[in-house]
Amino acid sequence: MFRINKTICSLQQQRLRRHIATSSPLRTTSVTLKALGLDSYNLGVYNGAWGGNGEVIETTNPATGEVIGAVQQASAREVSETIAKAAEAARYWRTVPAPKRGEIVRQMRNAIAEKIEPLGRLVALEMGKIMAEGVGEVQEYVDVADYAVGLSRSLNGKVLPSERAGHAMLEVWNPLGVVGVISAFNFPVAVYGWNSAISLVCGNSVVWKGAPTTSLTSVAVTKILAEVLEANALPGALCALVCGGADVGEQLTSDRCIDLLSFTGSTKVGREVALSVQKRFGRSLLELGGNNAVIVHSDADVDLAVRAVLFAAVGTAGQRCTTARRLFLHDSIHDAFLERLVAAYAQIKVGDPLQPGVLCGPLHTRASVAAFEEGIADVLAQGGRVLYGGKVLSDRPGNFVEPTVTSISHDAPVVQREIFAPILHAIRYANLDEAIKWNNEVAQGLSSSLFTSSPEHIFRWIGPEGSDCGIVNVNIPTNGAEIGGAFGGEKETGGGRESGSTAWQQYMRRQTCTINYSGALPLAQGIKFE
Repeated sequence: MFRINKTICSLQQQRLRRHIATSSPLRTTSVTLKALGLDSYNLGVYNGAWGGNGEVIETTNPATGEVIGAVQQASAREVSETIAKAAEAARYWRTVPAPKRGEIVRQMRNAIAEKIEPLGRLVALEMGKIMAEGVGEVQEYVDVADYAVGLSRSLNGKVLPSERAGHAMLEVWNPLGVVGVISAFNFPVAVYGWNSAISLVCGNSVVWKGAPTTSLTSVAVTKILAEVLEANALPGALCALVCGGADVGEQLTSDRCIDLLSFTGSTKVGREVALSVQKRFGRSLLELGGNNAVIVHSDADVDLAVRAVLFAAVGTAGQRCTTARRLFLHDSIHDAFLERLVAAYAQIKVGDPLQPGVLCGPLHTRASVAAFEEGIADVLAQGGRVLYGGKVLSDRPGNFVEPTVTSISHDAPVVQREIFAPILHAIRYANLDEAIKWNNEVAQGLSSSLFTSSPEHIFRWIGPEGSDCGIVNVNIPTNGAEIGGAFGGEKETGGGRESGSTAWQQYMRRQTCTINYSGALPLAQGIKFE
Protein backbone atom coordinates (compact mmCIF):
# COMPACT_ATOMS: atom_id res chain seq x y z
CA MET A 1 0.00 0.00 0.00
CA PHE A 2 2.82 2.36 0.84
CA ARG A 3 4.53 1.84 -2.53
CA ILE A 4 1.23 2.30 -4.36
CA ASN A 5 0.59 5.60 -2.58
CA LYS A 6 4.12 6.82 -3.25
CA THR A 7 3.81 5.95 -6.95
CA ILE A 8 0.52 7.83 -7.19
CA CYS A 9 2.03 10.80 -5.38
CA SER A 10 5.07 10.86 -7.66
CA LEU A 11 2.84 10.99 -10.74
CA GLN A 12 0.66 13.64 -9.11
CA GLN A 13 3.70 15.72 -8.22
CA GLN A 14 4.92 15.63 -11.83
CA ARG A 15 1.49 16.67 -13.10
CA LEU A 16 1.24 19.56 -10.65
CA ARG A 17 4.73 20.79 -11.53
CA ARG A 18 3.91 20.77 -15.25
CA HIS A 19 0.69 22.67 -14.51
CA ILE A 20 2.57 25.29 -12.49
CA ALA A 21 5.17 25.76 -15.22
CA THR A 22 2.47 26.69 -17.76
CA SER A 23 0.27 28.89 -15.55
CA SER A 24 1.24 32.46 -14.63
CA PRO A 25 -0.83 32.61 -11.38
CA LEU A 26 0.63 29.29 -10.31
CA ARG A 27 4.16 30.51 -10.95
CA THR A 28 3.42 33.03 -8.17
CA THR A 29 2.16 30.12 -6.09
CA SER A 30 5.37 28.21 -6.77
CA VAL A 31 7.47 31.12 -5.45
CA THR A 32 5.33 31.23 -2.30
CA LEU A 33 5.63 27.48 -1.71
CA LYS A 34 9.39 27.54 -2.24
CA ALA A 35 9.81 30.39 0.27
CA LEU A 36 8.15 28.19 2.89
CA GLY A 37 9.99 24.97 2.06
CA LEU A 38 6.95 23.47 0.33
CA ASP A 39 6.55 21.72 -3.01
CA SER A 40 3.63 20.79 -5.22
CA TYR A 41 3.44 17.54 -3.21
CA ASN A 42 4.06 17.45 0.55
CA LEU A 43 3.97 14.99 3.40
CA GLY A 44 1.34 15.78 6.03
CA VAL A 45 2.56 13.99 9.15
CA TYR A 46 5.27 15.25 11.50
CA ASN A 47 6.25 13.68 14.83
CA GLY A 48 10.00 14.19 14.77
CA ALA A 49 10.15 12.83 11.23
CA TRP A 50 8.01 13.59 8.18
CA GLY A 51 5.64 10.98 6.81
CA GLY A 52 2.20 10.40 5.40
CA ASN A 53 0.53 7.28 4.10
CA GLY A 54 -3.11 8.33 3.93
CA GLU A 55 -5.15 9.91 1.18
CA VAL A 56 -3.60 12.58 -1.06
CA ILE A 57 -5.64 15.79 -0.92
CA GLU A 58 -5.24 18.63 -3.40
CA THR A 59 -5.90 22.15 -2.18
CA THR A 60 -7.24 24.81 -4.50
CA ASN A 61 -7.22 28.58 -4.72
CA PRO A 62 -10.84 29.64 -4.02
CA ALA A 63 -10.34 32.76 -6.15
CA THR A 64 -9.45 30.82 -9.29
CA GLY A 65 -10.26 27.15 -8.75
CA GLU A 66 -6.63 26.32 -9.63
CA VAL A 67 -4.82 23.54 -7.77
CA ILE A 68 -2.14 24.97 -5.48
CA GLY A 69 -0.57 21.75 -4.27
CA ALA A 70 -1.19 18.43 -2.60
CA VAL A 71 -0.64 16.97 0.86
CA GLN A 72 -0.57 13.30 1.77
CA GLN A 73 -2.72 12.88 4.86
CA ALA A 74 -2.14 10.71 7.93
CA SER A 75 -3.23 7.09 8.12
CA ALA A 76 -4.95 5.81 11.27
CA ARG A 77 -1.77 4.03 12.31
CA GLU A 78 0.28 7.19 11.89
CA VAL A 79 -2.17 9.15 14.05
CA SER A 80 -1.81 6.60 16.86
CA GLU A 81 1.98 6.56 16.55
CA THR A 82 2.12 10.37 16.57
CA ILE A 83 -0.04 10.64 19.70
CA ALA A 84 2.20 8.11 21.46
CA LYS A 85 5.31 10.09 20.50
CA ALA A 86 3.66 13.32 21.66
CA ALA A 87 2.91 11.71 25.03
CA GLU A 88 6.54 10.67 25.37
CA ALA A 89 7.70 14.17 24.44
CA ALA A 90 5.31 15.68 27.01
CA ARG A 91 6.81 13.57 29.79
CA TYR A 92 10.20 15.15 29.07
CA TRP A 93 8.89 18.68 28.40
CA ARG A 94 7.05 18.92 31.73
CA THR A 95 10.39 18.66 33.55
CA VAL A 96 11.82 21.67 31.72
CA PRO A 97 11.42 24.90 33.76
CA ALA A 98 8.65 27.11 32.43
CA PRO A 99 10.91 30.11 31.64
CA LYS A 100 13.10 27.83 29.49
CA ARG A 101 9.97 26.58 27.74
CA GLY A 102 9.16 30.24 27.14
CA GLU A 103 12.58 30.73 25.52
CA ILE A 104 11.74 28.06 22.93
CA VAL A 105 8.40 29.73 22.22
CA ARG A 106 10.27 33.02 21.81
CA GLN A 107 12.46 31.41 19.15
CA MET A 108 9.34 30.02 17.45
CA ARG A 109 7.82 33.49 17.54
CA ASN A 110 10.86 34.96 15.80
CA ALA A 111 10.92 32.19 13.20
CA ILE A 112 7.23 32.74 12.37
CA ALA A 113 7.77 36.52 12.20
CA GLU A 114 10.59 36.06 9.70
CA LYS A 115 8.17 34.25 7.36
CA ILE A 116 5.19 36.53 7.95
CA GLU A 117 4.91 37.75 4.35
CA PRO A 118 5.04 34.38 2.52
CA LEU A 119 2.86 32.78 5.21
CA GLY A 120 0.31 35.57 4.85
CA ARG A 121 0.36 35.14 1.08
CA LEU A 122 -0.16 31.38 1.41
CA VAL A 123 -3.17 32.01 3.68
CA ALA A 124 -4.59 34.35 1.03
CA LEU A 125 -3.99 31.77 -1.71
CA GLU A 126 -5.32 28.75 0.15
CA MET A 127 -8.04 30.20 2.39
CA GLY A 128 -9.11 33.21 0.30
CA LYS A 129 -8.84 36.15 2.72
CA ILE A 130 -7.15 39.29 1.42
CA MET A 131 -3.39 39.64 1.77
CA ALA A 132 -3.60 42.21 4.58
CA GLU A 133 -5.77 39.84 6.61
CA GLY A 134 -3.48 36.89 5.87
CA VAL A 135 -0.46 38.78 7.17
CA GLY A 136 -2.56 40.08 10.08
CA GLU A 137 -3.50 36.53 11.02
CA VAL A 138 0.14 35.46 11.18
CA GLN A 139 0.81 38.55 13.29
CA GLU A 140 -1.81 37.29 15.75
CA TYR A 141 0.29 34.14 16.23
CA VAL A 142 3.34 36.37 16.85
CA ASP A 143 1.40 38.49 19.35
CA VAL A 144 0.11 35.51 21.34
CA ALA A 145 3.61 34.02 21.37
CA ASP A 146 4.84 37.29 22.93
CA TYR A 147 2.09 36.94 25.54
CA ALA A 148 3.01 33.30 26.18
CA VAL A 149 6.69 34.10 26.66
CA GLY A 150 5.80 36.56 29.42
CA LEU A 151 3.32 34.08 30.84
CA SER A 152 6.10 31.48 31.19
CA ARG A 153 7.45 33.51 34.14
CA SER A 154 4.09 34.02 35.84
CA LEU A 155 2.29 30.67 35.96
CA ASN A 156 1.47 31.34 39.57
CA GLY A 157 -0.51 29.28 42.00
CA LYS A 158 -1.59 30.57 45.41
CA VAL A 159 -0.84 30.13 49.08
CA LEU A 160 -4.21 29.56 50.76
CA PRO A 161 -4.90 30.24 54.46
CA SER A 162 -5.42 27.10 56.53
CA GLU A 163 -7.73 26.95 59.55
CA ARG A 164 -5.35 24.57 61.32
CA ALA A 165 -2.17 25.58 63.09
CA GLY A 166 0.96 24.00 61.66
CA HIS A 167 -0.66 23.47 58.25
CA ALA A 168 -0.21 25.20 54.89
CA MET A 169 -2.37 25.00 51.79
CA LEU A 170 -1.15 25.62 48.26
CA GLU A 171 -2.78 25.87 44.84
CA VAL A 172 -0.43 24.27 42.32
CA TRP A 173 -0.77 24.13 38.52
CA ASN A 174 0.88 21.30 36.57
CA PRO A 175 0.96 20.39 32.86
CA LEU A 176 -1.86 18.29 31.41
CA GLY A 177 0.18 16.22 28.96
CA VAL A 178 -0.96 16.14 25.32
CA VAL A 179 -3.16 18.86 23.83
CA GLY A 180 -4.98 18.03 20.60
CA VAL A 181 -5.85 20.99 18.38
CA ILE A 182 -8.43 20.77 15.59
CA SER A 183 -8.51 24.12 13.81
CA ALA A 184 -10.82 25.51 11.13
CA PHE A 185 -10.16 26.74 7.59
CA ASN A 186 -10.90 30.41 8.25
CA PHE A 187 -7.89 30.99 10.55
CA PRO A 188 -5.41 28.30 9.48
CA VAL A 189 -2.46 29.90 11.32
CA ALA A 190 -3.77 31.97 14.23
CA VAL A 191 -6.02 29.39 15.94
CA TYR A 192 -3.18 26.89 16.15
CA GLY A 193 -0.86 29.65 17.33
CA TRP A 194 -3.18 30.69 20.15
CA ASN A 195 -3.40 27.11 21.39
CA SER A 196 0.14 25.92 20.83
CA ALA A 197 2.05 28.90 22.23
CA ILE A 198 0.21 28.75 25.55
CA SER A 199 0.15 24.93 25.63
CA LEU A 200 3.90 24.77 25.19
CA VAL A 201 4.79 27.22 27.97
CA CYS A 202 2.38 25.30 30.22
CA GLY A 203 4.46 22.16 29.66
CA ASN A 204 2.33 20.24 27.16
CA SER A 205 3.00 18.76 23.75
CA VAL A 206 0.58 19.55 20.91
CA VAL A 207 -0.92 17.36 18.16
CA TRP A 208 -2.47 19.49 15.42
CA LYS A 209 -5.02 18.65 12.77
CA GLY A 210 -5.84 21.63 10.57
CA ALA A 211 -8.65 21.80 8.05
CA PRO A 212 -7.94 19.52 5.05
CA THR A 213 -8.65 22.43 2.69
CA THR A 214 -5.76 24.42 4.23
CA SER A 215 -3.27 21.58 4.71
CA LEU A 216 -0.45 23.42 2.94
CA THR A 217 -0.58 26.15 5.58
CA SER A 218 -0.48 23.53 8.35
CA VAL A 219 2.61 21.93 6.82
CA ALA A 220 4.30 25.31 6.31
CA VAL A 221 3.81 26.38 9.95
CA THR A 222 4.96 23.01 11.27
CA LYS A 223 8.13 23.13 9.15
CA ILE A 224 9.04 26.46 10.74
CA LEU A 225 8.47 25.15 14.28
CA ALA A 226 10.27 21.87 13.54
CA GLU A 227 13.43 23.76 12.63
CA VAL A 228 13.40 25.48 16.02
CA LEU A 229 12.88 22.20 17.86
CA GLU A 230 15.62 20.46 15.91
CA ALA A 231 18.06 23.35 16.46
CA ASN A 232 17.51 22.96 20.22
CA ALA A 233 17.74 19.15 20.17
CA LEU A 234 14.15 18.87 21.38
CA PRO A 235 11.63 16.16 20.44
CA GLY A 236 9.83 17.05 17.23
CA ALA A 237 6.65 15.51 18.58
CA LEU A 238 6.25 18.53 20.87
CA CYS A 239 4.67 20.19 17.81
CA ALA A 240 3.21 17.21 16.00
CA LEU A 241 1.07 17.39 12.85
CA VAL A 242 -1.49 14.92 11.51
CA CYS A 243 -3.21 16.24 8.40
CA GLY A 244 -6.53 14.63 7.60
CA GLY A 245 -10.27 14.84 7.48
CA ALA A 246 -13.09 13.86 9.82
CA ASP A 247 -11.62 10.39 10.42
CA VAL A 248 -8.43 11.86 11.85
CA GLY A 249 -10.46 14.30 13.93
CA GLU A 250 -12.57 11.49 15.35
CA GLN A 251 -9.42 9.60 16.27
CA LEU A 252 -8.10 12.60 18.20
CA THR A 253 -11.36 13.15 20.07
CA SER A 254 -11.64 9.51 21.13
CA ASP A 255 -8.01 8.83 22.11
CA ARG A 256 -7.55 8.77 25.90
CA CYS A 257 -3.97 10.00 25.52
CA ILE A 258 -5.28 13.39 24.38
CA ASP A 259 -5.64 15.17 27.70
CA LEU A 260 -7.30 18.28 26.27
CA LEU A 261 -9.02 18.54 22.88
CA SER A 262 -9.31 22.10 21.55
CA PHE A 263 -11.80 22.37 18.68
CA THR A 264 -12.63 25.42 16.58
CA GLY A 265 -15.46 25.09 14.08
CA SER A 266 -19.20 24.92 13.72
CA THR A 267 -21.60 24.44 16.60
CA LYS A 268 -22.96 21.29 14.94
CA VAL A 269 -19.58 19.55 14.76
CA GLY A 270 -18.52 21.01 18.11
CA ARG A 271 -21.47 19.31 19.78
CA GLU A 272 -20.33 15.96 18.36
CA VAL A 273 -16.76 16.59 19.47
CA ALA A 274 -17.88 17.47 23.00
CA LEU A 275 -19.95 14.30 23.29
CA SER A 276 -17.09 12.14 22.03
CA VAL A 277 -14.60 13.65 24.46
CA GLN A 278 -17.08 13.49 27.35
CA LYS A 279 -17.66 9.77 26.75
CA ARG A 280 -14.09 9.16 27.91
CA PHE A 281 -14.35 11.85 30.62
CA GLY A 282 -11.80 13.96 28.74
CA ARG A 283 -11.47 17.73 28.67
CA SER A 284 -12.49 19.89 25.74
CA LEU A 285 -12.04 23.54 24.81
CA LEU A 286 -14.62 24.66 22.26
CA GLU A 287 -14.70 27.80 20.09
CA LEU A 288 -17.82 27.44 17.97
CA GLY A 289 -20.31 29.58 16.05
CA GLY A 290 -21.11 33.24 16.53
CA ASN A 291 -24.28 35.04 15.43
CA ASN A 292 -22.84 38.39 16.43
CA ALA A 293 -24.68 41.70 16.66
CA VAL A 294 -23.81 45.37 16.47
CA ILE A 295 -26.15 47.86 18.18
CA VAL A 296 -25.93 51.46 16.96
CA HIS A 297 -27.75 53.71 19.43
CA SER A 298 -29.16 57.18 18.83
CA ASP A 299 -26.17 58.89 20.45
CA ALA A 300 -23.50 56.97 18.52
CA ASP A 301 -20.69 58.43 16.43
CA VAL A 302 -22.23 57.48 13.08
CA ASP A 303 -19.03 57.91 11.05
CA LEU A 304 -17.20 55.54 13.37
CA ALA A 305 -20.09 53.06 13.41
CA VAL A 306 -20.48 52.87 9.62
CA ARG A 307 -16.79 52.08 9.14
CA ALA A 308 -16.84 49.55 11.97
CA VAL A 309 -19.94 47.75 10.70
CA LEU A 310 -18.48 47.52 7.19
CA PHE A 311 -15.26 45.95 8.50
CA ALA A 312 -17.10 43.63 10.89
CA ALA A 313 -19.55 42.36 8.27
CA VAL A 314 -17.35 42.12 5.18
CA GLY A 315 -13.92 41.23 6.60
CA THR A 316 -12.77 37.73 5.58
CA ALA A 317 -15.87 37.65 3.33
CA GLY A 318 -18.03 37.04 6.39
CA GLN A 319 -16.12 33.90 7.32
CA ARG A 320 -15.02 34.88 10.83
CA CYS A 321 -16.61 33.47 13.96
CA THR A 322 -16.75 37.12 15.10
CA THR A 323 -18.31 38.49 11.89
CA ALA A 324 -21.20 40.90 12.44
CA ARG A 325 -24.36 39.18 11.15
CA ARG A 326 -27.08 41.29 12.83
CA LEU A 327 -27.24 45.10 12.87
CA PHE A 328 -29.66 46.79 15.29
CA LEU A 329 -30.32 50.45 14.44
CA HIS A 330 -32.22 52.89 16.62
CA ASP A 331 -35.39 54.35 15.08
CA SER A 332 -33.95 57.87 14.98
CA ILE A 333 -30.92 56.93 12.85
CA HIS A 334 -32.14 53.80 11.04
CA ASP A 335 -32.85 55.21 7.58
CA ALA A 336 -29.91 57.62 7.39
CA PHE A 337 -27.47 54.99 8.66
CA LEU A 338 -28.59 52.39 6.11
CA GLU A 339 -28.34 54.93 3.31
CA ARG A 340 -24.71 55.57 4.21
CA LEU A 341 -23.94 51.91 4.76
CA VAL A 342 -25.39 50.84 1.41
CA ALA A 343 -23.40 53.60 -0.29
CA ALA A 344 -20.26 52.24 1.38
CA TYR A 345 -21.10 48.68 0.29
CA ALA A 346 -21.35 49.91 -3.30
CA GLN A 347 -17.67 50.92 -3.12
CA ILE A 348 -16.42 47.51 -1.96
CA LYS A 349 -14.03 45.89 -4.42
CA VAL A 350 -14.60 42.14 -4.64
CA GLY A 351 -11.89 40.06 -6.30
CA ASP A 352 -8.54 38.30 -6.14
CA PRO A 353 -7.36 38.62 -2.52
CA LEU A 354 -3.78 39.23 -3.64
CA GLN A 355 -4.71 42.29 -5.71
CA PRO A 356 -4.36 45.75 -4.13
CA GLY A 357 -7.59 47.54 -3.31
CA VAL A 358 -9.62 44.36 -2.89
CA LEU A 359 -11.58 44.36 0.37
CA CYS A 360 -13.57 41.14 -0.07
CA GLY A 361 -12.11 37.92 -1.41
CA PRO A 362 -13.93 34.68 -2.29
CA LEU A 363 -15.82 32.28 -0.10
CA HIS A 364 -13.70 29.27 0.74
CA THR A 365 -15.66 26.53 -1.05
CA ARG A 366 -18.54 25.97 -3.43
CA ALA A 367 -20.51 24.64 -0.45
CA SER A 368 -20.14 28.08 1.14
CA VAL A 369 -21.58 29.67 -2.00
CA ALA A 370 -24.54 27.30 -1.81
CA ALA A 371 -25.10 28.28 1.84
CA PHE A 372 -25.05 31.96 0.80
CA GLU A 373 -27.68 31.32 -1.88
CA GLU A 374 -29.84 29.39 0.57
CA GLY A 375 -29.59 32.23 3.08
CA ILE A 376 -30.72 34.84 0.53
CA ALA A 377 -33.64 32.63 -0.53
CA ASP A 378 -34.68 32.24 3.12
CA VAL A 379 -34.55 36.01 3.68
CA LEU A 380 -36.98 36.58 0.80
CA ALA A 381 -39.22 33.68 1.84
CA GLN A 382 -39.42 34.98 5.43
CA GLY A 383 -40.56 38.49 4.58
CA GLY A 384 -37.20 40.20 4.28
CA ARG A 385 -35.76 42.45 1.58
CA VAL A 386 -32.31 42.63 0.02
CA LEU A 387 -31.09 46.22 0.31
CA TYR A 388 -27.79 45.57 -1.41
CA GLY A 389 -26.08 42.58 -3.05
CA GLY A 390 -27.58 39.13 -2.77
CA LYS A 391 -26.06 37.66 -5.92
CA VAL A 392 -23.41 35.09 -6.77
CA LEU A 393 -20.79 36.64 -9.07
CA SER A 394 -20.83 34.00 -11.79
CA ASP A 395 -19.08 36.20 -14.36
CA ARG A 396 -15.66 35.09 -13.11
CA PRO A 397 -13.94 31.94 -11.85
CA GLY A 398 -13.82 31.29 -8.12
CA ASN A 399 -16.31 31.41 -5.27
CA PHE A 400 -17.31 35.07 -5.32
CA VAL A 401 -20.54 36.57 -3.98
CA GLU A 402 -21.78 40.09 -3.39
CA PRO A 403 -21.53 41.36 0.20
CA THR A 404 -25.16 41.72 1.19
CA VAL A 405 -27.35 43.86 3.43
CA THR A 406 -30.93 42.80 4.18
CA SER A 407 -33.87 44.26 6.10
CA ILE A 408 -35.81 41.68 8.10
CA SER A 409 -37.48 40.95 11.43
CA HIS A 410 -35.24 40.15 14.40
CA ASP A 411 -37.01 36.84 15.03
CA ALA A 412 -37.02 35.48 11.47
CA PRO A 413 -35.57 31.93 11.49
CA VAL A 414 -32.83 32.91 9.03
CA VAL A 415 -31.66 35.61 11.45
CA GLN A 416 -31.46 33.11 14.29
CA ARG A 417 -28.83 30.96 12.58
CA GLU A 418 -25.25 31.65 11.60
CA ILE A 419 -24.59 31.80 7.85
CA PHE A 420 -20.84 31.77 7.23
CA ALA A 421 -21.00 34.36 4.44
CA PRO A 422 -21.13 38.18 4.09
CA ILE A 423 -24.85 38.62 4.84
CA LEU A 424 -25.78 41.38 7.31
CA HIS A 425 -29.36 41.63 8.61
CA ALA A 426 -30.45 45.19 9.46
CA ILE A 427 -33.16 45.51 12.15
CA ARG A 428 -34.90 48.57 13.57
CA TYR A 429 -35.35 48.93 17.36
CA ALA A 430 -37.12 51.43 19.63
CA ASN A 431 -35.06 51.46 22.84
CA LEU A 432 -31.85 49.98 24.25
CA ASP A 433 -33.63 47.40 26.41
CA GLU A 434 -35.25 45.99 23.28
CA ALA A 435 -31.93 45.89 21.40
CA ILE A 436 -30.17 44.09 24.27
CA LYS A 437 -33.00 41.56 24.49
CA TRP A 438 -32.73 40.85 20.77
CA ASN A 439 -28.95 40.65 20.95
CA ASN A 440 -29.28 37.92 23.58
CA GLU A 441 -32.08 35.92 21.98
CA VAL A 442 -29.92 33.83 19.61
CA ALA A 443 -28.40 30.51 20.62
CA GLN A 444 -24.80 31.61 20.14
CA GLY A 445 -22.97 33.99 22.47
CA LEU A 446 -19.60 34.99 21.07
CA SER A 447 -19.11 38.70 20.29
CA SER A 448 -21.26 41.82 20.50
CA SER A 449 -20.77 45.57 20.10
CA LEU A 450 -22.61 48.72 21.20
CA PHE A 451 -21.96 52.13 19.67
CA THR A 452 -22.91 54.91 22.07
CA SER A 453 -21.46 58.00 23.74
CA SER A 454 -23.34 57.53 27.03
CA PRO A 455 -21.55 56.14 30.11
CA GLU A 456 -24.95 55.02 31.40
CA HIS A 457 -25.52 52.88 28.31
CA ILE A 458 -21.96 51.55 28.33
CA PHE A 459 -22.14 50.24 31.88
CA ARG A 460 -25.59 48.80 31.36
CA TRP A 461 -24.29 46.99 28.27
CA ILE A 462 -21.32 45.40 30.08
CA GLY A 463 -23.22 44.67 33.28
CA PRO A 464 -25.46 41.79 34.44
CA GLU A 465 -28.44 43.04 32.42
CA GLY A 466 -26.41 43.67 29.28
CA SER A 467 -24.89 41.46 26.60
CA ASP A 468 -24.65 37.75 27.38
CA CYS A 469 -21.68 37.22 25.05
CA GLY A 470 -18.15 36.27 26.03
CA ILE A 471 -16.78 39.30 24.16
CA VAL A 472 -18.59 42.57 24.90
CA ASN A 473 -17.36 45.61 22.98
CA VAL A 474 -18.08 49.33 23.02
CA ASN A 475 -17.39 51.51 19.97
CA ILE A 476 -15.32 48.78 18.30
CA PRO A 477 -16.33 46.09 15.77
CA THR A 478 -17.33 42.57 16.81
CA ASN A 479 -14.15 41.27 15.17
CA GLY A 480 -11.88 43.94 16.66
CA ALA A 481 -11.07 42.42 20.09
CA GLU A 482 -7.49 42.63 21.30
CA ILE A 483 -5.45 39.51 22.03
CA GLY A 484 -5.58 39.97 25.81
CA GLY A 485 -9.34 39.49 25.84
CA ALA A 486 -10.08 37.18 22.94
CA PHE A 487 -11.51 34.66 22.68
CA GLY A 488 -14.44 33.54 24.71
CA GLY A 489 -18.01 32.58 24.07
CA GLU A 490 -21.05 31.48 25.96
CA LYS A 491 -24.10 29.29 25.18
CA GLU A 492 -23.70 27.35 21.90
CA THR A 493 -20.40 29.10 21.22
CA GLY A 494 -18.84 26.61 23.62
CA GLY A 495 -17.47 28.64 26.51
CA GLY A 496 -13.80 28.26 25.55
CA ARG A 497 -11.05 30.74 26.38
CA GLU A 498 -7.97 30.55 24.13
CA SER A 499 -6.49 33.88 25.27
CA GLY A 500 -6.91 36.21 28.21
CA SER A 501 -5.80 36.40 31.82
CA THR A 502 -6.94 32.91 32.85
CA ALA A 503 -6.78 31.06 29.51
CA TRP A 504 -3.57 29.27 30.53
CA GLN A 505 -5.45 27.46 33.31
CA GLN A 506 -7.36 25.41 30.72
CA TYR A 507 -4.04 23.91 29.56
CA MET A 508 -3.03 22.81 33.07
CA ARG A 509 -4.42 20.80 35.95
CA ARG A 510 -5.10 22.45 39.29
CA GLN A 511 -4.08 20.70 42.50
CA THR A 512 -4.88 21.78 46.04
CA CYS A 513 -2.09 20.66 48.39
CA THR A 514 -2.31 20.49 52.19
CA ILE A 515 1.01 20.31 54.02
CA ASN A 516 1.12 19.35 57.69
CA TYR A 517 4.39 20.51 59.26
CA SER A 518 3.13 20.47 62.88
CA GLY A 519 3.95 16.88 63.81
CA ALA A 520 0.36 16.48 65.10
CA LEU A 521 -2.73 15.00 63.52
CA PRO A 522 -5.68 16.95 65.00
CA LEU A 523 -8.44 14.98 63.28
CA ALA A 524 -7.11 11.67 64.55
CA GLN A 525 -6.57 12.58 68.21
CA GLY A 526 -9.12 10.04 69.46
CA ILE A 527 -7.59 7.09 67.60
CA LYS A 528 -5.48 4.81 69.83
CA PHE A 529 -3.54 1.67 69.04
CA GLU A 530 -2.56 -1.03 71.55
